[in-house]
Amino acid sequence: MSDSSSNGSAFLEVTGLEVAYGKIVALRGVSLNVSQGEIVTLIGANGAGKSTTVRTLAGVMRPLAGRVVFDGKETTGRPAEAIVRRGLCLAPEGRRLFPRMSVHENLLMGAYTRRDRDGIRADMENAFTLFPRLKERSTQLAGTLSGGEQQMLAIGRALMSRPRLLMLDEPSLGLAPILVETIFSIIRDINKQGTSILLVEQNARQALQVAHRGYVLETGEIVQTGTGQELLESAEVQRAYLGM
Repeated sequence: MSDSSSNGSAFLEVTGLEVAYGKIVALRGVSLNVSQGEIVTLIGANGAGKSTTVRTLAGVMRPLAGRVVFDGKETTGRPAEAIVRRGLCLAPEGRRLFPRMSVHENLLMGAYTRRDRDGIRADMENAFTLFPRLKERSTQLAGTLSGGEQQMLAIGRALMSRPRLLMLDEPSLGLAPILVETIFSIIRDINKQGTSILLVEQNARQALQVAHRGYVLETGEIVQTGTGQELLESAEVQRAYLGM
């Protein structure tokens, strides 16, 4: 299956990424790309290296080797804040909210690199339009929200940095099935508004249904790639990740 992006030149291009935790190699020569306007998903078992990939792209971890180019400029090894300023933002696994701050304050923290007050106010309203529940809970402490509400807040906070490419790490983890549907519907809406998305997700079926393309990661290596539909129909993917 082809590894070329469907919309022309790559917006995000990752080549030969190698990452280790001490002597344990987590990524072995990972290469992938995301085109402008795409949803691309990274699926794989626990411990395959999915979270390590997006944490490295976000500047939280430093690679041993490889190259990351975002919107024509190299971001390999740059500090996380500089990468956010360029428009590449991660909503991390586990949400990582500020539990003793309100919903409103957590959203404002997402805009910490910005100084455009009118734009921040407009993006806050957009977050409340996407997530009406957050508007109802705007003065409530983040630590007292339900799991689904916390996930909405984590995504809303990431959107407050005004990303051009949003990375989502396990957005459906631990959520009730009805909330999983809601989160994936919102991911589609965010993409329709013009934000490219790199989605890390253990719920392979949902991820591949929403994604334009996908990559399968096994023990730190990309072993398969194709359109979302091609991977849904792949016997190997069905056997390993779809319980068929």
